[in-house]
Amino acid sequence: MNSSSTATSISKQSKIFVTGHRGMVGSALVRRLQQRGYSNVITRSRAELDLLDQKAVHAFLAEEKPDYIFIAAAKVGGIHANNVYRADFLYQNLLIEANLIHGAHLAGVQRLMFLGSSCIYPRDCPQPIKEEYLLTGPLEQTNEPYAIAKIAGIKLAESYNHQFGRQYISAMPTNLYGPNDNYDLNNSHVLPALIRKAHEAKLRGDTEYVVWGSGTPMREFLYVDDLADACVFLMESGYDGPLVNIGTGTDVTIRELAETVMKVVGFEGRIVFDASKPDGTPRKLMDVSRLQSLGWKASTPLERGISLALQDYLYRHVAGSN
Repeated sequence: MNSSSTATSISKQSKIFVTGHRGMVGSALVRRLQQRGYSNVITRSRAELDLLDQKAVHAFLAEEKPDYIFIAAAKVGGIHANNVYRADFLYQNLLIEANLIHGAHLAGVQRLMFLGSSCIYPRDCPQPIKEEYLLTGPLEQTNEPYAIAKIAGIKLAESYNHQFGRQYISAMPTNLYGPNDNYDLNNSHVLPALIRKAHEAKLRGDTEYVVWGSGTPMREFLYVDDLADACVFLMESGYDGPLVNIGTGTDVTIRELAETVMKVVGFEGRIVFDASKPDGTPRKLMDVSRLQSLGWKASTPLERGISLALQDYLYRHVAGSN
């Protein structure tokens, strides 16, 4: 950790700009900051500020001059969306991060956090994945454009630190889930898709439900409010070091995940695996020793987190449609 003389001390009145506040990560960050007593959190919807518009972003940051920025805005999706909309994922994510990071620098913002994804790491790197494995091998092909955009964001932040003495840090969350997740069956990630599939199968009285892939890949899942807690912890602690993984440090097979979802939802049928669908990376477990050495650990067990996610899904998607 670097106790740089340029470090700014965060206060409850600090102006904190959270991008992507309507998404799963951004909304969790806003919740956590408010819980911690921060009274000057600013947000803008896409209609109010288009992050793809460089001129608009730079003008906004020059006028507002936030003390801290959390970059949670991104174009995101699951395996299917990443693979089909490859140009969109690369182009839009490059623009969003470049506009915000360069704009923050021009506006004199000293502290910024860029949020990436665990897909930045090589497809077949050793497990658990240490931060230094970045750029040591080929990426998973299905989400390579998104991963390359996120790697560019990390390197952009590092470069502003190196060239201009900024304190722009990057955090790489593992697979996230929780309130405000995306439950679209074509464009969602595996856990929200399983929650929706299991709930709908239960309502129909089905005897089975279909899970994409073979069920053998292993994945790590972090409840999004735990991620937000870790991000705020890093900012409050004045962390000024290299890339940090944020995860639980434990993983489960997709089969085990599907079984846990069935238990929480109360669906008593059987699982059928559709092996014609892609598995993605065989295993993706984060090494979280760097973050734990700073004094933070995840606190929401998987089954408890899935129960909270199910409540959110039922409230936002099911109750409103009846």
